[in-house]
Amino acid sequence: MSFNIVLVEPEIPQNTGNIARTCAATGTKLHLVKPLGFSVNDKYLKRAGLDYWHLLDITYYENLDEFLNTHKGKRMFFSTTKAAKKYTDVEYQDGDFLVFGKETKGLPEDLLKENLDYAVRIPMIDGARSLNLSNSVAIVLYEALRQLDFANLKESGFLAGLIK
Repeated sequence: MSFNIVLVEPEIPQNTGNIARTCAATGTKLHLVKPLGFSVNDKYLKRAGLDYWHLLDITYYENLDEFLNTHKGKRMFFSTTKAAKKYTDVEYQDGDFLVFGKETKGLPEDLLKENLDYAVRIPMIDGARSLNLSNSVAIVLYEALRQLDFANLKESGFLAGLIK
């Protein structure tokens, strides 16, 4: 089982680092669409991802057109505050692409208009503009993983001294 997280023109290295760590910990592929608002060698990016970089499957694209052409015909869901449908209204499938826009502007409106049936939102109170990008990715991704019963993910842990 594998999902795909797509960040279109992310601007804040710490967010992308946190998302990279989430992707690594869940076996999710990360797709970064340029231009990026930081260098991939940025110390904040690396620090936020901690020591998970070796677990990460990451692909870079020069622009949104390259990404869309490369994955034409694949199921994609576009996260936006402008959608009518909640992210929990979707039945996610193995291999789906969960697409998120840049922190300051979100996804391009023409892309959203072309994909209205696949646009999803995280509910918030009136007056709240948006959630942090890394939090949004985690919320939507973990709903998709939950729907597939967390396949291939470790579901148990232990406390030291309590195992006999």
